[in-house]
Amino acid sequence: MKQTLQGFLLAGTLVLGGAALAQDKAMGTPGQAKGKGAAAKGGTTELRGFVVPNDEKAFLERLHYTNLKEIKLGQLAQQNGMSQDVKSFGEMMVKDHTAADQKLMAMAQGKGLKLADMPKPLNDMEKKVMAADKANQEKLQALQGEAFDACYMSLMVGDHDETLGKVMAGQQALSANTDLTAMLGNVSQSVTQHRQQAYSVLGKLGPQAMGVGGTGDMGGAKPSGTGTMGGHMGHGAGGTTGSGTQQPQPQPTK
Repeated sequence: MKQTLQGFLLAGTLVLGGAALAQDKAMGTPGQAKGKGAAAKGGTTELRGFVVPNDEKAFLERLHYTNLKEIKLGQLAQQNGMSQDVKSFGEMMVKDHTAADQKLMAMAQGKGLKLADMPKPLNDMEKKVMAADKANQEKLQALQGEAFDACYMSLMVGDHDETLGKVMAGQQALSANTDLTAMLGNVSQSVTQHRQQAYSVLGKLGPQAMGVGGTGDMGGAKPSGTGTMGGHMGHGAGGTTGSGTQQPQPQPTK
């Protein structure tokens, strides 16, 4: 019981920490473009508060980084989770992101690009978020059972919310790259489907877990921090949705 309460507190910390980073990003810096339209600034593009690099190699590196992160967390879910739904979700993440990363690396190789496992941060915000990714993984490694389930699934819901915003920004930043935008169309649908599944699993964990997890809203920033590509982004499966806007909102499981 003590570990469960600690887990709920940790999940709340993950959410609040991500919200704080999102607030910092939303405030922006002097002269930074905001608004609904995409705005290119130097080597990045900002869309609705989400920032991505304009460089193809840098963008692909962040997809690769995300795949590796989701594979590690999925493996951890299978080891430390208690709910079979959580374990199954983790297994799906490992399987899908492994396949997606193979396709991603093949695309990069075909373009003569060598991708780093750990991208060089674009700015201080991204550096902080990557550090938070590592800290979150270390915290989850210390949890077991119900405490792990609540923390992991709340983080997954938040990651998917953020990624939808990043995908939309990436489609704007690299709109002339037909190969990549086609893949991002698939990513948009896959991320939406996985987000719905994550929220459904979170709902099955009970009202306490829902209280520290996602709200059910599809928009906005969330845990793992706005301003990086550190969400759930590496998917290549599924159909296409184009911009990824106006995705259906999942409802809590009753």
